[in-house]
Amino acid sequence: MKNEKVEIKEGINFHEITTNKFKTNLFAIFLTLPLTRENVTKNALLTAVLRRGTKNLPSQEEISKTLEEMYGAGFDCGIEKSGDYHTIKFYLEVINDQFLPVQENISKKGMELLFSIAFNPYVEKNAFKEEYVAQEKENLKQIIEGKIDNKASYAQERCIEEMYENKPYGLYKYGYIEDLQNITAQNLYEHYLEVIQNCKIDIFASGEFQEKMQNIVENNAEIEKLNPRKINLEIKDKKEEKQEPKIITDNMEVTQGKLVIGYDVISNKENLSYIAMVCNTILGVGANSKLFQNVREKASLAYTCGSSYIKRKQTVFIKAGIEIQNYEKALEIIKQQVEDMKQGKFENEDIESAKNLIYATIYNIEEEQDTEISYYFGQELAKQNVSIEEYKKKIEEVSKEQIIEVANQMKLNTIYFLRD
Repeated sequence: MKNEKVEIKEGINFHEITTNKFKTNLFAIFLTLPLTRENVTKNALLTAVLRRGTKNLPSQEEISKTLEEMYGAGFDCGIEKSGDYHTIKFYLEVINDQFLPVQENISKKGMELLFSIAFNPYVEKNAFKEEYVAQEKENLKQIIEGKIDNKASYAQERCIEEMYENKPYGLYKYGYIEDLQNITAQNLYEHYLEVIQNCKIDIFASGEFQEKMQNIVENNAEIEKLNPRKINLEIKDKKEEKQEPKIITDNMEVTQGKLVIGYDVISNKENLSYIAMVCNTILGVGANSKLFQNVREKASLAYTCGSSYIKRKQTVFIKAGIEIQNYEKALEIIKQQVEDMKQGKFENEDIESAKNLIYATIYNIEEEQDTEISYYFGQELAKQNVSIEEYKKKIEEVSKEQIIEVANQMKLNTIYFLRD
């Protein structure tokens, strides 16, 4: 496997991942821009409208028919929150050319179709089609309203919202219902033009190719129309230790309480993310973790209990599903597990077990094309160039002393509890 990056124009990069592991080739376009309250809903709606039609294929039915003619090619798009940034993602998967019944450059066709969806949408009188915008506004409204249905993810979103109040990361990636009424087919198209001319653009191709994909990208008419752009994706909020943690309780009709606790990792240590990853895995990932063993198994206080580390925000979230009356006891034992990490109350076997879990995740990166693309896109956003082998080596080098040091830089920020 080989990963190469080429700057097509300033702010527009092409990444080619050459691999013979798959019978398909996967293409992706990522449009990344600052996450703001003014535009978060427009970005989410824009993602849905763009998939509805292109200049030459003005309906979803025609796009689907074209995909079917390309031996059942697959297309998908979505939106993600990447730290303080919003990323609109487009994917198109085709059969590797060497497996086609007749000689045909299906990869080139696939890449060109993806470009047309992202960069040459269907427009009527300098606006998106009214019908498409109206339908997608209603769909988006249902998505936003539906976030309350999954209580665990809702609690996580609420904790993030409170922890990052008035900051980009605190925004919900699908936006807000109250913003939808002011979005029109015309101002959404105007927003699209602004996005296309200013966002960071990353184009990915993964697989084996008959011809040099870089040439196809550079010579594409849609790419030629794009202007260079200066990109500066820096984390805007500075981590500062809070004097007192924020404690939030929401009431809702629930049979099980949802507890989410947010910790800031306040450190500028070199290789922090790798050390924090091992630290977090010992704390709350898998059946051998301290949280699972002590909160769920020994104390029987939680149906689920674990933690996750958000690298781009240097944040650890601990999540537990508990009986509502067990709140105080569960909180006490969870805090004790963090304190034990700070005091080094874990064994070398715990470190090895955690590292093995992470190695399994690392090995899986190359087993799925979209995961591989996501990994290298993450490297791009972090302004790093760490290969998968280097990633494994950095995990291997993490020591107990480093884990204790980073654990002591975990500072409690927010406690959120969803109860009846």
